[in-house]
Amino acid sequence: MVSRVTDDYRNMAAAGCAAVTEPAFWAGFDRSSAQGFHDYFCQITEHEPKRAAKYGLPHFCWLCINPKESEDVQLAEEVLALIPQFLDRPTVLGLGEIGLNKNSRNELKVLEMHIELAARHDLMILAHTPHLEDKFKGTRITLDALRNNRRIKPGRVIIDHVEEHTVAMVLDAGFWAGMTLYPGTKCTSSRAIDMIEQYGPERLWMNSACDWGDSVPLAIPYTALEMRKRGHSVAQIDRVIYQNPFDFLSQSPKFKLPSS
Repeated sequence: MVSRVTDDYRNMAAAGCAAVTEPAFWAGFDRSSAQGFHDYFCQITEHEPKRAAKYGLPHFCWLCINPKESEDVQLAEEVLALIPQFLDRPTVLGLGEIGLNKNSRNELKVLEMHIELAARHDLMILAHTPHLEDKFKGTRITLDALRNNRRIKPGRVIIDHVEEHTVAMVLDAGFWAGMTLYPGTKCTSSRAIDMIEQYGPERLWMNSACDWGDSVPLAIPYTALEMRKRGHSVAQIDRVIYQNPFDFLSQSPKFKLPSS
């Protein structure tokens, strides 16, 4: 939500969204110091919950150095050293979105550092997979890195940005799979519904992209409408747009909704 205006909160609340979970995000430019990340972590743990609360929306977040900025290992080490001081804050769910951008050795090293931090503090993980032709390779590398740390429980990890050629390997490995909805690129609503129909609803969820470019914060309600048009029942729709995210996120004792 660092890239969005308050009208988006109002519209999400009006559409029936129950909560917002925001991963640590690229700022639209590469930050030059750990202090910049410190201020950003303060923003999404202190300011954003207050901004969302004005519209009745609980706001939760994930912390990390984003894969787009993970090439600088020294900077990443400095940023990871800051994260533990924020872990006790009431809206922090875990580490994310950690992962790979260009599948480089430095990115992999930083990913492994994040995984070790998560294992040490028993944190849930939200993992990013590359928006590139190398998505299949990047997903496989990410799964291997997670499995190499035996303290990581697959059921407490969601692998985000899956597409048709990566969703099966994620589900087969016991992880959750996230489909990030964009209006024209990555995964559209119709493609996400195709995957739900092919693989079923188990450990599969959708999330709305909120980006600096073309993105639609209401992509999930719009997808629910498209599912109705395809003949999905209210219960089937509720399973993937509400119950699945609720079940996964509720593994964190911090994730509480007013109705729960």
